[in-house]
Amino acid sequence: MESFQTPSRVSNEPDRFSRASSIVDERMQRLFSLDKMARQLVFTDISAALKYLAEQQEILVDYDQPDFRLSYHLNTALIENQLYNYNLSDIHFRMALEILGERGDVNQLAEAYIDYAGTLLNLEQTDRSRFYLSQAAKYLETYPDDRLKVRLICREGFFHLKFSNYAKALQAFLEAERQINAITQPLEYKDYYFYTLIQSGLGTIYAANNDPEKSVLAYLEVVKLCEKKGMKSRLSWHYLNVGNGFMAVQDYDNASFYFKSAIKAVDDVNQQARALAYANLGYCYLSKGQHKEALELLATAYPLFKEKRDKNLANIEWWRARIFEGEKAKKALKHYLKALDFAKKAQDYKMISGILKDIAALYSKEQDYKNAYDYQRLYVQAVEKYLFEEKDSEMRELQIKYEAERKEKEVEMFKLQASGLQLRALRAQMNPHFVFNALNSVQNFITSNDGTLAAKYLAQFAHLMRQSLEYSELEIISLEKEIDFLRDYLEINEKLRFENKLRYEINVDEEIEEDILGVPTMIIQPYVENSIEHGIRPKKNGLIKVNFTLRDENTILCTIEDNGVGRKQARLLQQDNPNYKNHRSLGTKITQERLEILLKSKDRDEKVVDIIDLEDEVTGESLGTRVEILIPIMDIHIK
Repeated sequence: MESFQTPSRVSNEPDRFSRASSIVDERMQRLFSLDKMARQLVFTDISAALKYLAEQQEILVDYDQPDFRLSYHLNTALIENQLYNYNLSDIHFRMALEILGERGDVNQLAEAYIDYAGTLLNLEQTDRSRFYLSQAAKYLETYPDDRLKVRLICREGFFHLKFSNYAKALQAFLEAERQINAITQPLEYKDYYFYTLIQSGLGTIYAANNDPEKSVLAYLEVVKLCEKKGMKSRLSWHYLNVGNGFMAVQDYDNASFYFKSAIKAVDDVNQQARALAYANLGYCYLSKGQHKEALELLATAYPLFKEKRDKNLANIEWWRARIFEGEKAKKALKHYLKALDFAKKAQDYKMISGILKDIAALYSKEQDYKNAYDYQRLYVQAVEKYLFEEKDSEMRELQIKYEAERKEKEVEMFKLQASGLQLRALRAQMNPHFVFNALNSVQNFITSNDGTLAAKYLAQFAHLMRQSLEYSELEIISLEKEIDFLRDYLEINEKLRFENKLRYEINVDEEIEEDILGVPTMIIQPYVENSIEHGIRPKKNGLIKVNFTLRDENTILCTIEDNGVGRKQARLLQQDNPNYKNHRSLGTKITQERLEILLKSKDRDEKVVDIIDLEDEVTGESLGTRVEILIPIMDIHIK
């Protein structure tokens, strides 16, 4: 018996170790399988991926394996980012980086840094995002990797996009697209995911630069790839972007199709995308005259916007007002006022100005000229506020660009942008004398019961201010539009402000094709206003002549001549009356700097503005002033 039992006891020890080893092997094998399945599903089936990750986490609690723990945190971070849970994504990336610091190789670190930079951009932590991108770039210089290089360039594109640096962003996205198409090995799901990011970035740039056709094509590439590969986590947003592009070109049928698709995309958990899709679909039906359907969709969208400061609520009320405007003016006004209240809560002065303009137009249509006049004045003030705030915001962005860019040519272009922003604010102001004298003249027509003239000039003034707002968004317009704006401005001065004590002439050389030649926006008006304020205002009968001649194939010579008091007398008047000075002198200074930069960028180094005092050859008496401006001809399609 003993001889039998002893071998039996000895033989049981290996069995015990064998069972323990078997359990370890099973756990390891299960972790390996879960990790593989989770990685495959991160970009295609987030719900299933989360189940596998939850099981993986359970095993890791009692059976810690650093490599699998690293993979768990990285995969979870990517998923939380796609689910818009950016703070949770940040936590998991931090944990992953802690593990990588102890045992990660260079390529693992570079990949994690590139992924983390995306979450940091979503969290508006641009400095940290820039840091991790620069670290990844250093690693890839020493240890190149084609896939990671594409992802790095893509992230850099979004970094530039964050600061509205469209030129740099476009360059990055196009380069990333070129490099990913050059990869000869089969692409992974993560590569396809970055390809959708590249196309989304291109779509955003094209949309921001008023090129909706290209924007639609880029977003359609995203949608096709997501549908083909089953990447559904952001599909609602992608459908929405395509719909917005079609809506911009007034293709409301195609826009409606993609907005409906956005509503049905249940795998995208973002409520905001669906809310916008319902609202924009309502606008499509409004544009097609299907008002009942439009109202139903807008009503569905309304409660989905949880934040009461959301400017989309203002849009919904604005669109409702337009539906009722034709038949129920009081109901339309009620919705306009609600829209105005939401726009004020959102502090969106561009939207505020648009709503105020429509309210003024509604009152004018109802022949309530007193309210029309009051809201028109509020509109002017809102436009002014909007452009000043825009200038402050964009100037901060430009400051960052100044610090980031060191090349002289790029710095010169940023100076051009900065001067353009300052000009936007000045354009909006026009001039206090001009704005309030014009409005007071309209008010006089109202009080004298001359409703016809009041309506005519109120509409003309509103048209001029609307043009000022629209053109302030552009850097280049056709010479024809520049002249039309100038003509409207001079006519209002002639008829309203100076009551026919001012005459003007605008002459264009026959060689100039003004409808196809592009020029910097509103470049002439500051000098014309200077002539009026400093030369013409003290006189009883003023004359301004504006002539455009073709200097050569690249430049136009504009001559502004007045019969005013002259610069010497104007300076004396300024000394005697400080209130006589006006802001437009600054406008001409900025305009001149802007022209100098533009001509320098075209390798022209000439005097762009020449001011000549006109005097009687015998008596030396002042006969007025002539300003000669050299204007570069620009590509009218340049954004």
